[in-house]
Amino acid sequence: MLKGFKEFILRGNVIDLAVAVVIGAAFTAVVNSIVENVFNPLIGAIFRADSLDNALVLTIPLPGDDASVRFGAVLGAMLTFLIVASVVYFVFVMPMNLLKERADARRQAGEAKPEDPETELTVLAEIRDLLAAERGTGSGGASAHRAE
Repeated sequence: MLKGFKEFILRGNVIDLAVAVVIGAAFTAVVNSIVENVFNPLIGAIFRADSLDNALVLTIPLPGDDASVRFGAVLGAMLTFLIVASVVYFVFVMPMNLLKERADARRQAGEAKPEDPETELTVLAEIRDLLAAERGTGSGGASAHRAE
């Protein structure tokens, strides 16, 4: 029983998954910090409010208690999503893509370009030219062919 558990825990994909979860949590903390400490204060200054949760509230009178539809909270959630997506893209994804493109360009510049692959036709043409050169007939063009 313990042997099976040990094999399960030591599988590469379990360890990779655990590392991904830990890195994801740290990454989430960085993104949330940027959003909460940079963008949310800017939005609050623009709308002159601490939060959009209390903006654009539609109150529906009901007997005994009123119901509130909070359009501002929905708008705030959509803005938060767009801000988080923008931060992830412009702060992390775009710079990483640029670094990757530059590394690929450097790698390709250092590598010799492969020639066109040899085909049967090119090999046969080389053999024909070599045979023609041995016979002394010249370039091995149409004059190298004899009707037999």
